Amino acid sequence: MTDSNDTFRKALGNGLILRAAANATNVERVAAFNGEIHGELVESMTRNLFLHHPNAHIEDLIFVEDEQSEEIVSSICLIPWIWRYEDVDMRAGEMGIVGTLEGHRGQGLIRAQVELFKQRLRERGCLLSQIQGIPYFYRQFDYEYALPLEGGLRLELDDVPRSPDTALTFRQASLDDLPTLMRLYEEAAQDLAIRAVRDEATWRYLLTHTTGTEMERDTWIVEDAGGLSAGYVCIPHHPLPFIKELVVSEVSHLGFDAALVALNYVKQLAVKQKKPGIRLNLPAGCKLMQIARSLGAHDLGTYAWQIHVPDMIALLRAIAPVIERRVAASPFAGLTRKARICLYRETILLRFEAGKLREVSSLGFTNWEKEAIRFPPLQFIPLVLGHQTWEELKTAYPDVDVRPESRLLVDTLFPKMASFIYTIY
Repeated sequence: MTDSNDTFRKALGNGLILRAAANATNVERVAAFNGEIHGELVESMTRNLFLHHPNAHIEDLIFVEDEQSEEIVSSICLIPWIWRYEDVDMRAGEMGIVGTLEGHRGQGLIRAQVELFKQRLRERGCLLSQIQGIPYFYRQFDYEYALPLEGGLRLELDDVPRSPDTALTFRQASLDDLPTLMRLYEEAAQDLAIRAVRDEATWRYLLTHTTGTEMERDTWIVEDAGGLSAGYVCIPHHPLPFIKELVVSEVSHLGFDAALVALNYVKQLAVKQKKPGIRLNLPAGCKLMQIARSLGAHDLGTYAWQIHVPDMIALLRAIAPVIERRVAASPFAGLTRKARICLYRETILLRFEAGKLREVSSLGFTNWEKEAIRFPPLQFIPLVLGHQTWEELKTAYPDVDVRPESRLLVDTLFPKMASFIYTIY
């Protein structure tokens, strides 16, 4: 957490002032407001994030107050992440904890705060921004569904087979387990093309500052008779209200026997808490999900993170090493070519020389009818992030178009990928 003595103030009219937090007193005020809007668990989460999270900045807590009464009437915040796109690390800024008092809704207060939020994204060097928000609303701020979020599988308790005869046991993780947790997380993250980066300070926050917040969870270490860790499983205390099952929200790699033992342990917890089943909110390809499917788990589908890209050219430049590796491993190895991607408002030039991406630049507005690769700006985001192929996008958006001679190249540059974002708070 960093503090600041600077105060951002901007008059919005009608006696309302747009502000950014400048000290711990402001944090407490906004936390109390968020508690009024979202409940006490979010109040404590706000306080802990902006007073204790190692990456948070107090001035990224944004709010609107009535100048005369000093009552806070609306607030949003920027929660900083580091995401890894294959082997490229990039800053991301989550738009989080959004809320407005009922009597002040429909007055454009969120829009005013989003303007400052996007300024903060630029100042922080964020190449991406994400939100877990309600359907549709955030499209007006250029967010598009582009990475899987929650959803997953429901496993009936009766479908969990008896545990194999092993000496595996479970215990709550402690700070002494930080090196083990970090190692296990990194091993599992290798299966994901896009994932969250967690350093030791972030893990320490997860184990010490989520108690009493909306994000509180139990982290269970799976251990053999010799005290060696076979993996871990995370169970959140406060899943979304519509979820009735016991939720598994994170898991490391688990072998088959360890997975069956883990499912039996989760089943015991579900029975104890009078839950009707087990819900696995996990990456679709992880081993525990594969085993659950084999046991007859029901597919619940997935929601998705909504993603905003402040500067698409900057993002493409950042992932240039990844793009070059894809080209080198394809029929286009050694490619020398200019590829034009029309986003209707502008066309982006990718200039390759001998397989190297030498230039990513804007050609400005061009005649879209003459372009072989065309995407609406927002629909290009899930393509770049590997969430959907161009063909999948075209089924819903007729203004997505890739001519036959360019289809293999687009598939090569932007393949579908397995990704999942585990929390950092």
